[in-house]
Amino acid sequence: MKDTKIKCVVWDLDNTLWEGILQEGDNIVLKEEAAAVIKELDKRGILQSVSSKNDYESAKKKLEEFGLWEYFIYPQINWNPKSEAIETIAKSINIGIDTLAFVDDQEFEREEVSYSHKDVLCIDALKIDKILSMDCMMPNYITTDSKNRRAMYQNDITRNNVEKDFQGTKEEFLSSLHMTFCISKARESDLQRAEELTVRTHQLNSTGYVYSYDELKACIDDEKYEVLVTRLDDKYGTYGTIGLALIEKNEKVWEVKLLLMSCRVMSRGVGNILLNYICNEAKKAGVKLQAQFVPTDKNRIMYITYKFNGFKEIKENDVIVFEADTSYERKIPEYVELVVV
Repeated sequence: MKDTKIKCVVWDLDNTLWEGILQEGDNIVLKEEAAAVIKELDKRGILQSVSSKNDYESAKKKLEEFGLWEYFIYPQINWNPKSEAIETIAKSINIGIDTLAFVDDQEFEREEVSYSHKDVLCIDALKIDKILSMDCMMPNYITTDSKNRRAMYQNDITRNNVEKDFQGTKEEFLSSLHMTFCISKARESDLQRAEELTVRTHQLNSTGYVYSYDELKACIDDEKYEVLVTRLDDKYGTYGTIGLALIEKNEKVWEVKLLLMSCRVMSRGVGNILLNYICNEAKKAGVKLQAQFVPTDKNRIMYITYKFNGFKEIKENDVIVFEADTSYERKIPEYVELVVV
């Protein structure tokens, strides 16, 4: 049984999502049970895509007829090996390949994917009725961000397409987005999403520790701790709650116990804003600022983030402790409006 929560389910089409083979002119009949699973997974915040050996336009037209095309992001409908399609989808969404599941009626196709990507969960199309009851398909909470996840990724696709055609510098493009980065103290109503972030975020996560709702609740109820959540919006819509910081505030030293940021905003030039804000607040308070870093097999980018932002290692064991240079005020990029509430 798979322990990792699934973030994206990739569907085959012929004799999986529908009965029949599209390119052979069969009478194509939608499997209503599969459609119901797709709609429920969408409500749970699990993304979905397609890997099908078919003509793109014909398959798209059929999915549109069935009212399902909108549920899929980065669909791979071509004649390439499905292992390549799976890899492309994972990279496009920017998630670990071990968080994908692949549903196909053909044993050969499932084995071809498994051979290349042993961590992908391959599911026989005959077991579609079991998908919704799998533990890996059941998030701990279904938050507002979960329900809006597909729309947020579709907005990202729009942004990326606009950026490809944008005439100007990267900063000019970012300025054109009219981004607002909001930092606020976490309230109890934020904690389900905060826990979800610790579960889902692996690359931009300073310790890899998964905080439970109860642990986070204990922190916001304790004056010694401050839990910050961040939200990002732009002219195309909201990215949702995308960042989290847990700070232990002692009299002379503040320590960042956890810092994380959703991978979806890596290309938006906002990854350092929360950290810089915390540094500036420590400077105002006249305290030292330290930060914990626990290496995992996925989070080296956070080590680089601390080093790039002038943090120096002062202790190295299983937990690396960094200390910030708070002698100067850190600047917030001009292409972002910072709001602190």
